[in-house]
This record gives sequence, C-alpha cells and structure tokens, in this order.
Amino acid sequence: MGHEDGTSLAFSELRKESQDIYNRIHSIAEDAAFVDQVYRSYPRLPLIPNMRCGAWYTDPDTASNERAYFKSTDGHTGNWSFNLRRPNLHVLPLICAHAGLLLVDSTRAGKRMPDALSKTVPIWCAVINRAVLKTAPNMNVDADAWNTKLYTPPGVVSAQEHDQIEQKLDGWANDLAASFYVLPKLQYPLRPIWITPSTTIFPKFPDTDAERRFYPIICISASKQVLDGMERRVTGFAYIQGSGDDHELWSMGLTPAQFWKNRQTLLHASRSELPTIVRALTSSTNTLATHTNLNFNASFHFTPIHHVHGRLSVCTTHEIPSSLDEEFSVVYLTSAEAPPALKDHPRVLYIQTPQGKKGQHHFLHSVLPQAIPFILLHLQNTRRVCIACETGTDMSIGVALTALTKFFDDSGEFCGEYEHEREGVLSKDDIKTRLHWIITSCPQANPSRTTLKRVNDFLLSPPEFLSPPKFLSPSGAPTPPHERKTLAPETVL
Repeated sequence: MGHEDGTSLAFSELRKESQDIYNRIHSIAEDAAFVDQVYRSYPRLPLIPNMRCGAWYTDPDTASNERAYFKSTDGHTGNWSFNLRRPNLHVLPLICAHAGLLLVDSTRAGKRMPDALSKTVPIWCAVINRAVLKTAPNMNVDADAWNTKLYTPPGVVSAQEHDQIEQKLDGWANDLAASFYVLPKLQYPLRPIWITPSTTIFPKFPDTDAERRFYPIICISASKQVLDGMERRVTGFAYIQGSGDDHELWSMGLTPAQFWKNRQTLLHASRSELPTIVRALTSSTNTLATHTNLNFNASFHFTPIHHVHGRLSVCTTHEIPSSLDEEFSVVYLTSAEAPPALKDHPRVLYIQTPQGKKGQHHFLHSVLPQAIPFILLHLQNTRRVCIACETGTDMSIGVALTALTKFFDDSGEFCGEYEHEREGVLSKDDIKTRLHWIITSCPQANPSRTTLKRVNDFLLSPPEFLSPPKFLSPSGAPTPPHERKTLAPETVL
C-alpha cells in the first residue's frame, strides 16, 4: 500500500469514528454532565437550549420549555447581523422573571465556543439594550446608568472584529425599535457571560435587586476543546467535540427527546447492540407518528397568530386530528400521503408537495395558487384556518405570510379579497411586518430564504409572471382532473 493510500485510509477511518453513534452519544452524555454541573451552580436561572444542537445537552426534566434560535451564521465574520427573522424576544420575559438565563450550545473542532455564543448573543444583548433606550420614554429607563456596551469573549473575538461589530449596533437597534416587535420592560440591561469546560471558577452574581446591575446571559459552550476534535477515553469510546452538531450524519433518526427519554438504555448498550436499539426506537416513533392523525380524540395543538385574533394559525401535520371542530379549516402540506379521513375532508385542502428544488417551483406555481383562494373562502365564511406542513416552520409559514399580506390590513383586521391592495401600494416592508406578526406568536418559525423569495414573487410580481396553476404532482406531472381538490370562490361549505 502506497503512502497516499495509507493516508486516505487513515482519514476514512477517522471520519467513520467521528460519525459513530456510540462515540457520539457517550460524548453528548459527558458534555451534558458538565451542563448539569453549571445548572446546579445557578439553580434559580432557567436553562434553555440553543436550537438545534443545544437540545442534545439539556435534560428536559431540568430545562425550560422555551427554546432559543441564535444562529452562528449571524455571527460569522463579515456577516454579523441582528436578524429580525430571529429576534428571540420570546425569552426576554423569562429573563426578567428569573433575573438571568443559562443558554446551551456547542461547537465542533477548532473553536472554544460557537459563533452563536461568542458573537450572535453579544450582538443580541447590545442591540436589545440600545433599542430599550430608544423606547426609553415608555420604559422609564435611566439612560445615564443603562449599559449599552458590546461585550465579547477575550481571546475568541479579536479587538478589530469587536470594533467592526460595534459600529453596526445602532443601525440594528434602530431597525428593531422601528419594527412591529414590542420590547417588554427590562429593569436591567442584558450582559453575556461565558462558561466552558475550561472555566475554573464560575462567576457569582448578586441575589438581590439592590445589588444587581445587569441580567447575566450565561452562555454555556458544552463541549471540551480537544486536539483535532477527538480524544480517546479509557471507558472505551472516542470523545467527539460538538457531537450534537449535524445529527443527520450520525443519529440514524434518533432525536434529542428520544435520547433523553431512553438515555439509560442507550448508554448501557454495547457498541454492537446500539444501532439495533436506535433503529427500534426510531421505527416505533415513526409508526406512532403515522397513526397520530388517526386518533379522533387527539387535541388540536396549533399556534394562533395573535395579531389577527387567531383567524390564521400554523402547526405541524402530525398535530392535525382527523376530527376537526366546525370552526376550523386546514391547509395540509406534506410530501407523504395524508390519512384518508383528512384527504377527503370537505374542510381540508390537501396538497402533496415534493421536496428539494422541485418543491420550491411547486410551492410558487401550485401550492400558493390553490391555498390562497381556499383560505379566502373559509375566512369569508368566518372560519379559522390552520396551515400545516411537516415541520410547522417553513412552508406553512410561507402560506400564512402570503394570506396575511393578501387579506389583513395593518391593524390585523380581515379586509376581504384584496381590498387593501392597490397598484403600487404593496411592498416588501408590508410582507416583512406580517412575518414579524407570525414570529411574535410563533418564535420557532424559520422559513427558508427560498420560501420567502417565492412569497415575494407571488405577491409582488405582475400577473403575467405567474402562470396559471398547473396542479403539479410531486413527480412534476400534471395532476389528473379527478384528483384535483380546489374550490371555486363562490362555493359555500
């Protein structure tokens, strides 16, 4: 075997070892023990994961039900942002109620902490603090004592990068203050603090309001930084830094919730037994999810959009029961077959949607042209409409956003068919504001850039740009007429 072949084989073995599920879950368990140690040092503070990775390290029995959505990409060098699509304002009441927060995330080899914790969260804290000052007349804040500085971890963020970020803070704060979002009253400014496995002494904070000067946002980077991202343990596994990252590559379908529910079984399994156990867990869960829709007694878990008084709501497809209340109609978007009871329901619009690039074309030229008239019809008949997709965070958000822009005025009142739309009036700012309505009610909403672009195309393009709906099937072929499920606007159900 040549030198190059030997090197290639060695790298192949390293990749295989790094994606080994036995190594991954044992590494996660080690990191989770560190997170628990930090939590026990600050028991009064709520513990929340930064999605998606952080959920692997936080025990649901001790963590808050809230989730945070700070993306590392918003902290990448040269790409810094306070993203109004991910404002994370929903965690502010929790911070105020408990005088601080524990936020958990991790990163892979090469870094002490993820950009989400070292830059995105510091940006968020500084922007929130500055936006509060800009709304100070309503907040009763002492501007002279209010700390608006940017704090970043020494040795992780360079002085030059720190200064470049700081120059952008006021602009982001102005955007936040001018947006639809309403900031809750903060008694103290926010300040990020960082704890990693290399931290030797955990900082202490005042317990009383008289001594308190800020709300600590304690950023816990769960994984130990190790050479080349891997370190062998005497207990028989290879520790992988940031094991919760990119779980699609190694988890075999296992989710953080399943890991925590079955962690003793998983951690006590041998390396050879583990894949079989995971397959059994994931297949039984999939079977359960498949049958969830057949439960006629299931409760209807949906997220109403409060600014329009719950006339529109969003949820995942598996949360839709087969027995719908009379006041509800449903747009049901899925790449799979819908349960027969829903597929043939007179108040359900079922659209089978392909995935990938073909799905985005289908979304613009088939999903929206079918869903929007259906939604209008049922709103006119004083029903509430729930829009469901498989994740409840992307395609359903796109459809809801389109309907909000078409049928609701700026105060959130239903205005009928296109009554408020006049030539040249509708703008991207109108669409952006209505997206903020959704995110305020549904913080986990995470529509892709492509979905938002398709919504803009549908709403802002001239009619000739949008060809009439061709009722494409997921295969790309026209749907036979007998399988189409559309409703003429004059139809009354």
